[in-house]
Amino acid sequence: MPVVHPEPPDGGWGWMVVLAAFFQSALVFGVIRSFGVFFMEFVGYFGELSGRVSWITSIGIAVQQFASPVGSALSTQYGARPVVMAGGFLSGLGMLLASFATSLTHLYLSIGLLSGFGWALVFTPSVASVARYFKKRRTFATGLAFMGVGLSSFAFSPLFQFLVDTYAWRGALLVVAGMSFNLVVCGALIRPLTLKEDLAGPRDPGGSCLGKLSTLFGLPLLSHWPFMRFVLAVTLINTGYFIPYVHLVARAWELGFDEYQAAFLMSVAAVADLSGRLLSGWLADCRAFRLVHILVAWTSLTGISLALVPLGRSYPLLMAISICYGFFSGALTPVVFSILPEIVGIGRIFGSMGLLQMMESIGGLLGAPFSGWLRDMTGNYTASFLAAGAFLLAGSLVLVTLPNFFSCLSSSSPACSQVEAGTEPSLLTPACGKHSSQDRDCLARSQDLRKPT
Repeated sequence: MPVVHPEPPDGGWGWMVVLAAFFQSALVFGVIRSFGVFFMEFVGYFGELSGRVSWITSIGIAVQQFASPVGSALSTQYGARPVVMAGGFLSGLGMLLASFATSLTHLYLSIGLLSGFGWALVFTPSVASVARYFKKRRTFATGLAFMGVGLSSFAFSPLFQFLVDTYAWRGALLVVAGMSFNLVVCGALIRPLTLKEDLAGPRDPGGSCLGKLSTLFGLPLLSHWPFMRFVLAVTLINTGYFIPYVHLVARAWELGFDEYQAAFLMSVAAVADLSGRLLSGWLADCRAFRLVHILVAWTSLTGISLALVPLGRSYPLLMAISICYGFFSGALTPVVFSILPEIVGIGRIFGSMGLLQMMESIGGLLGAPFSGWLRDMTGNYTASFLAAGAFLLAGSLVLVTLPNFFSCLSSSSPACSQVEAGTEPSLLTPACGKHSSQDRDCLARSQDLRKPT
């Protein structure tokens, strides 16, 4: 009989889960972010247009996100550990097969489809496991886990360039495959955790197979309108978010900088990304501002920095813009995932995260190819980065439409923080039995949060 915890332990073995998620984020999104080094190699070797080559990374990102509900459902049914271990094996196998590719189609299938599906089984369960182990320090723990992306991006860009120069792109992919197989070991570190809320989770009154599948995959959340608006915002953000990791190196080449100067831009952005994640986690856990306000600020600044990339025609200026982009984009990531339990509750974290990842895959699928198409049509990357910035700014505007965005400004108010989670008013009474006037206003508005819109 598993031990039932009344609430997330906020530590203990949770720090080992954070460590596992650190390496998992490094070996998933660190590899994706540094794949721009292979981009120009594929363009030259296969003699294809930028738009077609961009589909390799975009398919991988889209499959990783679109198949996330599968990883969530399997984790709910069997636990995160075996699911992540299986995903690690598939991601390494995809890279291994890609090293034997003779056409772009082979790369679409091996990296895009197979590795992408492996990433889906790894990423969502590992991040959800971190959220389940922490409550008060959830954003900080998530930020620490995502530090792996920043550190690996700093290291992987020049490393991949060195591997390509030394072993050509086929040999480099073999090394990346060997690195990816370590995800299996990371998955073994995720220890199952049973929370009290799991036992009181949503049930299908009819007991039908359709109802059980709907609950397992998180489909009831499709009628949760605050969640769906949040999904729309993240989808717009996702459309522009990954464009620099595919095209910034190529943009630097376009301006006449050499391969190592171009790769160093990504490394510097990765260091800034690391700093952004740490500051964002600390700021969010201070509870001085609501998470949704912090997210809008970081998203807007990321969009502005992307729109400024075309102005970076000198190397120092382009590096400064890259640093700003890295810092702001790194800062927004842990907030996106930490705000989910406040919207749907920790008991539905696996389903909500999987559904979010699946629906935002539209942005991941179309973003880089659209950017590459603009490059092919205009002859440069100016329109590509302007469009990327516009997508993030549009996402910020959608976030502003979330319920009570302009109210409950103090996140230190206990009622306000629970209203964001959709908790019933009867559960919001503080220990003294009285609410402040601000809390009473929040409780009154909480009825609007649960009404269909």
